[in-house]
Amino acid sequence: MIVGILKEIKVAEKRVSMTPAGVIAMISNGHQVLVEKAAGAGAGYPDSEYLEAGATIVDTPAEIFQKSDMVMHVKEPQPSEYELIREGQIVFTYLHLAADEQQTRALIKSKSVAIAYETIEKDNRSLPLLVPMSEVAGRMAAQEAAKYLEMPQGGRGILLGGVTGVPPATVVVIGGGVVGINAAKMACGLGAQVYILDTNLERLAYLDDVMPANCFPVLSNATVLRELVMKADVVIGAVLVAGAKAPKLLTRDMLKGMKQGSVIVDVAIDQGGCFETSTPTTHDNPTYVVDGVIHYCVANMPGAVARTSARALTNATLPYAIEIANKGWKKAMQENKEIRRGANVVNGSVTYKAVAEAFDLSYTPIDTFL
Repeated sequence: MIVGILKEIKVAEKRVSMTPAGVIAMISNGHQVLVEKAAGAGAGYPDSEYLEAGATIVDTPAEIFQKSDMVMHVKEPQPSEYELIREGQIVFTYLHLAADEQQTRALIKSKSVAIAYETIEKDNRSLPLLVPMSEVAGRMAAQEAAKYLEMPQGGRGILLGGVTGVPPATVVVIGGGVVGINAAKMACGLGAQVYILDTNLERLAYLDDVMPANCFPVLSNATVLRELVMKADVVIGAVLVAGAKAPKLLTRDMLKGMKQGSVIVDVAIDQGGCFETSTPTTHDNPTYVVDGVIHYCVANMPGAVARTSARALTNATLPYAIEIANKGWKKAMQENKEIRRGANVVNGSVTYKAVAEAFDLSYTPIDTFL
């Protein structure tokens, strides 16, 4: 199979979907790899390293799409790429379709095979290709919150961990999954007082066991959330419903009661955001203010630490990419339930139920094509 590695074109996105080490592994399995010129430069991987790994460097994305059986991205295809996607071509990347009707309809029109990193799912409900970037985003969320609490950034002028005789900041993390636990770990490590909310008692028991003494796992409901955000200096949204739009948990009414200069970080923004006032931002212009509260809603947070992210992403995606390349998408899905669950749009049909429901589209089970 010919596998194409595209250069990311989303604003301020520096990651690359496959490192040179990944190229070596793909080629050792008998496949050809095309890499768009300078695709890895932002993550610290020059074209020379891809050439040494055995890849072929091509000049344009059009050539990648024209020649490749499977194309790989980090972020979703952008509008300038929609018309380049060919019928039957495998598109393997983060898609986040439930929050993006334009892209969903473009993939339907293309009649391609769109497999989403974020909906590949194990039997235990874990999301192996979302985990590495969720770890990065969770840890970054605490870092960014600490920065934007500073007065030069418009914040309240509070040090996250406080100092001797001065209390630390209060951080509320909504969601106790991978993003939430990593955000809480970082905030706790910096000395903040952290509340981590979840609706799953079993998960809360686990968090109570593994988290440090300055972290307080709390059963979440609307009343508890309202009470905690009123005293919070930072709120981090870390809620995920796999493949579906994120629920709006922090309302505009709650926001009005928050402290002036406090910070909210919406890590769920790729799936539409879990705060009512969230709007996607970029690394070039990451924040805006509503009712005196700083909003950080960057939709590709891990892109700011591209070298770490690219390595972590390749480690996770490569086994699946090799299996798809070795077997072809149909056989790979027949033999691997995890890959089958990644199918979002196939041959012009929506094959992921939450995406179909998001836009009132017809749903076709993937087994129809297998």
